[in-house]
Amino acid sequence: MRIIIIILYFILNFSHLNAVSITDQDRVFKNLRCLVCQGQSVADSNSDFAQTIKLVVRDQIKKGKTENEIYKFLIEKYGEWIVYKPPLNLGNSVLWLFPYLVFLIGGIMIFILIKKRPNR
Repeated sequence: MRIIIIILYFILNFSHLNAVSITDQDRVFKNLRCLVCQGQSVADSNSDFAQTIKLVVRDQIKKGKTENEIYKFLIEKYGEWIVYKPPLNLGNSVLWLFPYLVFLIGGIMIFILIKKRPNR
């Protein structure tokens, strides 16, 4: 009975490790943009470029690279356009902050308009 429990324990642990790495790999594929297709991720595309990027990502994962290291490698090679969620830096900080600024300015404008409106 103990042998069966030990075997099941190892089977479940190894299958869990494979599932985690596959999930990480799929998440990386979905965050990478296919430069050949318009608006498709590498996970959704069947182009030659997407297949090549999938191979590169799998090789990077086999080498033990983290998700951020893979993104950094691909950004150096293809530019920030390849990732759907680029890292925050000075060059793209306006893109990250613009929605919040519009929301804040809109809220201030609505507040001012409500204050100026005469009471009924």
